[in-house]
Amino acid sequence: MERRKKMKKKLIIVFTLSLITIATVYLVGIAAEYTPGQALKAGFIYDSPVGDYAWNYAHDQARLATAGVFPWLETAYVENVRETDVQTYIDQLVRQGCQVIFADSIAYQDGVLAAARRYPEVIFGLCNGFKNAPNVATYWITLDPLFYINGLMAGVLTETNKVGFVLPHPIPEIKRALIAFTRGVQEVNSEAVVDGRWTYEWYNPPAEKEATEALIGSGCDVIIHDMSSSTPVQVAGSQGIATFSHCSPMLDFAPDYVVSGHLVHYEVIYEDFLAKVYAGLYTSHNLEKVKYWWSMPQGGLELGGTYGVPINPLFEEEFKTAKVTDPVLGEMSIYDLIFTRLEQMADPQMAFCPFDGPLYDNQGNLRVPASIRLTKEEQEVLDWYPAGYIGPTP
Repeated sequence: MERRKKMKKKLIIVFTLSLITIATVYLVGIAAEYTPGQALKAGFIYDSPVGDYAWNYAHDQARLATAGVFPWLETAYVENVRETDVQTYIDQLVRQGCQVIFADSIAYQDGVLAAARRYPEVIFGLCNGFKNAPNVATYWITLDPLFYINGLMAGVLTETNKVGFVLPHPIPEIKRALIAFTRGVQEVNSEAVVDGRWTYEWYNPPAEKEATEALIGSGCDVIIHDMSSSTPVQVAGSQGIATFSHCSPMLDFAPDYVVSGHLVHYEVIYEDFLAKVYAGLYTSHNLEKVKYWWSMPQGGLELGGTYGVPINPLFEEEFKTAKVTDPVLGEMSIYDLIFTRLEQMADPQMAFCPFDGPLYDNQGNLRVPASIRLTKEEQEVLDWYPAGYIGPTP
């Protein structure tokens, strides 16, 4: 009897181990290394709904544009994925045959790296990540040049000398945007300040609404945001407050109040990356140093509240009338300064950068001396608030 029990126990253990082995072989076995020149399938993971009309909408438009360029490319996507669930959805995309998987949020970094170890033959792209692996590249289109340009506009438009910024998380990416924007505001209006409200979420329309209303209630008469929805634009527009698009076109939400904005074109990276995978230049073994950090020179950014309209015509005359004296360029209209700066920042050498010194923090400390420009590596770990910012500093 005892012998039968032992035999039964062994059979159960063997059966269980067999199931685990089969499952492992199934999951890993279908993730075969991509053969260059063959049909390619890419999966995209978004951290909020595609219909957010901001960050994820921009990425999905980039996915569609890229799929339209390459006849050998098939794509799939999953949306509204929480960071704790990202590995589950990676498993799903791998089972669907995706040989390349893009994840569009830094919140996915740990999950992507863990999945990359489980699927060493799958190629991963991590947006705004700072950790690579042999099969994990990182990529980013920095929005800071156009946050600076939008700041120039906001500094002219404010009558209360108080501009509001709806902010998600206090991380270097967001602090860079805040510094660039505040610099623009104060460059044309030294009396203006920037106030902020933090939502501690990338996508939370009720919290975004509350933050926008709080800023307006505190006296802000211009609103900008770095959130994954159009809520701040809609709230500002409904109260007659000038505002700006973020990542995607938002002019239609408030045609009389969306001044401009920053539109992102991630297709320039997706097309470049996938073409190199197809050609065999990028593989699951050589991505450890592939770190895209693109912006205007590579065509990743466009000024405007909608495509092809850099400035809402309703506001152009005000920018043409307002003057500023630049230490290098001399006296000129804000309108001319905007387009001069655009030209300078579109040049690969960037004759001007929002992170050129001198730059001071909100405590009066010199952070970037004159004639010095923050390097990419310094920008990636930036952890201070700019002079002219009066909001919370978590």
